[in-house]
Amino acid sequence: MNMKHTLLAASAAALVLGAAAAKADIVVATAGPITGQYATFGEQMKKGIELAVQDINAAGGINGEKLKLEVGDDACDPKQAVAVANQLAKAGVKFVAGHFCSGSSIPASQVYAEEGMVQISPASTNPKLTEQGLSNVFRVCGRDDQQGTIAGKYLADTYKGKNIVILHDKSAYGKGLADETQKALNAAGVKEVLYEAYTAGEKDYSALVSKLKQVGANVVYVGGYHTEAGLLARQMKDQGVSAPIVSGDALVTNEYWSITGPAGEGTMMTFGPDPREMPDAKAVVERFRKAGYEPEGYTLYTYAALQIYAEAVKAAKSTDVAKVTAELHKTTYNTVIGTIGFDSKGDLTTPAYVWYRWNDGKYAQVK
Repeated sequence: MNMKHTLLAASAAALVLGAAAAKADIVVATAGPITGQYATFGEQMKKGIELAVQDINAAGGINGEKLKLEVGDDACDPKQAVAVANQLAKAGVKFVAGHFCSGSSIPASQVYAEEGMVQISPASTNPKLTEQGLSNVFRVCGRDDQQGTIAGKYLADTYKGKNIVILHDKSAYGKGLADETQKALNAAGVKEVLYEAYTAGEKDYSALVSKLKQVGANVVYVGGYHTEAGLLARQMKDQGVSAPIVSGDALVTNEYWSITGPAGEGTMMTFGPDPREMPDAKAVVERFRKAGYEPEGYTLYTYAALQIYAEAVKAAKSTDVAKVTAELHKTTYNTVIGTIGFDSKGDLTTPAYVWYRWNDGKYAQVK
């Protein structure tokens, strides 16, 4: 063998060894709105999983294998979400902490099921996600029918005999939340005076605000995201509509107040108990804050999703989807967001929602 052939053989051997080394990594991912109008949530997810990967690798990885992170940007668009899911599958991803929007998680879940990937959503609350009968799909948040039950009861108890308006943005998340809230409200014997859809992404909701004035709205339930809800709150105040906004978990971000200013005062929303106050989250929260990042919203939910997957893989001694999902369905996990267990559908066994209120530029749990 001449020198040239020796070099070629050595190069080929190095490539094979490199491929084997790469294969030894467990590739994990998060997928969500890294860009677009909901990018604040994409950032939360990215920050959460980045620190979880860092911490797990620093502790020796999973069964001796290090984690490698991929990040997918779906911009909360269902078609883009499917494309991202396929890209992650091609990259050899075994686990996805995602997506954020239910409208993305639901179609992407079909890809993950076909490709043998575990999906744990930190944030997608539409019931359909876990009602599809897919054994590989889980979530570490509650469901819209749980949020809606609480919201509908609150509206019925607090605003009985008043003019209640329900709005939604036509998305899987927003409409699902509005429908469940309406269902619970009506079941309590109270009827809304207006049920109306609006278009996400618009800047001017003055025509909608005029309708609120016409019906004499006393409270406005918004099934949708913080960007539009924030604009609506501001434009309501500008047009003299003093009705408070009530909404769901998508308003639990400081960006809401940066849109509303004082018009956001008194806005109420449902969300899980603040994980930043959990004893098991203390060290992680401190590290985030030391790095100059406030781990609000879904940051710790995403961290927890990877924590759970890592423990399931350790127990299964494999990344095989059937073995890992079997562990996930039968075990409870201590995480930064508390003790987590999953039912047969992949939903939380002990979901919890509480009320938060915006006051003077900050949101806090209503005790």
